[in-house]
Amino acid sequence: MAARGLRLIPSRYPLLCAALRTSRFLCTATQQKSTGQNLEEDQGQSQNEQKTESAPAEKTLIEDKVKLEEQLKDMTDKYKRALADTENLRQRSQKLVEEAKLYGIQGFCKDLLEVADVLGKATESVPKEELRDENPHLKSLYEGLVMTEVQIQKVFKKHGLLKLNPVGAKFDPYEHEALFHAPVEGKEPGTIALVSKVGYKLHGRTLRPALVGVVKGS
Repeated sequence: MAARGLRLIPSRYPLLCAALRTSRFLCTATQQKSTGQNLEEDQGQSQNEQKTESAPAEKTLIEDKVKLEEQLKDMTDKYKRALADTENLRQRSQKLVEEAKLYGIQGFCKDLLEVADVLGKATESVPKEELRDENPHLKSLYEGLVMTEVQIQKVFKKHGLLKLNPVGAKFDPYEHEALFHAPVEGKEPGTIALVSKVGYKLHGRTLRPALVGVVKGS
C-alpha cells in the first residue's frame, strides 16, 4: 500500500518520497527486531521448561542408582557368607571323614586289648625258674606266647595303637587313671610308682588310660 502510494506521488516531490521510503524501512526493521526478540524469549522459555521437566527425572535416576548399589552390596555380602559357610562345612565334613578313617576301628581295638592283656598275664604267670630244658613243653609254650604277644604289638603299632607303660613318668590325668596315692621312699611325689594295667593310645588319642599308683608326698 505504501509502495503504491509512493508511485502515485509525483516525481516533483523527491523529499517526500525519500521520507516515506525511510519510514517504511524503519517499520520493517522494527518488526524484524521484535520477531527476533520473541523467538529468543520462546527459546529461553522452552529451555527452562525442559530443565524443569528433566530435574525430577534425574533425581529419580539417582535414587534408583543408589538403591541398586545397595542391593548389589547386600547380595555380594550374602554371596561371600554363603561361600564361607560352604567352605566351613566342607572342612568339617573332611575332618569327620578323616577321623572316621582313623578312629573307626577303636571298638575293634578295644576288644583286641583284652586279648593282649590275657597274653601278658599268661607270660607273666609262668615261673622263670621252670623254663628249663627239662620242661621242653612249658618252654615251647612260653616262647609261643611271647612271640604271639610281640606280633600283636607289631600289628597294634602298624594301625596307630601304642602301649602306655608309664612307670616313673609324671601323672597325666588324660592318659592315666590313679588307683591309689601312697608315699614311696626315693620317688618324687606326683610320679607313677606302679602300673596295674597298661594303657593304649590310638593315633594320639587315649583309647584306654593306664591304671596306676601315684607317689604321694610325705
